[in-house]
Amino acid sequence: MSSLSDNMRGALFMMGSMAAFTLNDACMKVVLGDLALFQAIFLRGLLTIAVLVVLSRWMGGLNFQMPRKDWALVLTRSLSEIGATYFFINALFHMPIANVTAILQVLPLTVTLSSAMLFGDRLGWRRLLAIMVGFVGVMIIVRDGLSGLNTYALYALIAVGFVTVRDLCARRLSSGVSSVTIALISAIGVVGFAAIGTQGEVWAEVSGESVALLAGAAFFILGGYLFSIMTMRVGEVSFIAPFRYTSLLWALLLGFVVFGDWPDNLTMVGIVIVVATGAFTFYRERKLAQAGSA
Repeated sequence: MSSLSDNMRGALFMMGSMAAFTLNDACMKVVLGDLALFQAIFLRGLLTIAVLVVLSRWMGGLNFQMPRKDWALVLTRSLSEIGATYFFINALFHMPIANVTAILQVLPLTVTLSSAMLFGDRLGWRRLLAIMVGFVGVMIIVRDGLSGLNTYALYALIAVGFVTVRDLCARRLSSGVSSVTIALISAIGVVGFAAIGTQGEVWAEVSGESVALLAGAAFFILGGYLFSIMTMRVGEVSFIAPFRYTSLLWALLLGFVVFGDWPDNLTMVGIVIVVATGAFTFYRERKLAQAGSA
């Protein structure tokens, strides 16, 4: 991959991350039919940590020597990962996988808006309008949640907020911070949170099928962790970010084949609006970057 440009490597990392996260979602959605929520998160996390420790030896070992600023960002990112995991998996279990994934597609818009508000990035009226229209698309997707029929759609929106913070933290980390170390710290945080949550649950018997699904989920979530961290640290965001939408293709396919779900027409309209406004936002960022370079 050394012959590829940073942008192409970032695009491949993004597509790998989206595929891995969506396949993890499918595994977790199936296994939650047999196991309690925190039990499933806890067991998946233990497997993920074990694989990360082994993987760290292959990738050059763990490195916890970080400046105080990076430690603050890593810990904030880990807390955001915990919140995102809890709210997202709750939503995933009660909603079609394509609908939940579609709501997450508003992330590029929330990251753009947050960067402007927190870090002073320029945000012209066109991109601001695109963000507002994109949020209208999300409201169409979660319309049942807004009417009180499906509060788990609101859980998905809360997860978006946590993932926005997570991605902003990853983007501002120093280039020398180890990606596998960041992933391990996040995984440990999620496992610790799940361990506390299991105290209020009755553990179910873990079948061989559940073990296989959890192993698959751990493998895919690991890939998602690593690829997502590497994605945010390579290339231009305006070039790489549109490849986030490949997760929708995976979600629609898995939702139909595995769960027999397909979004209704109005939901599809909302999905198209979100994708179109996100793509426009990336286009404007790229044009502005080119103008700045000129």
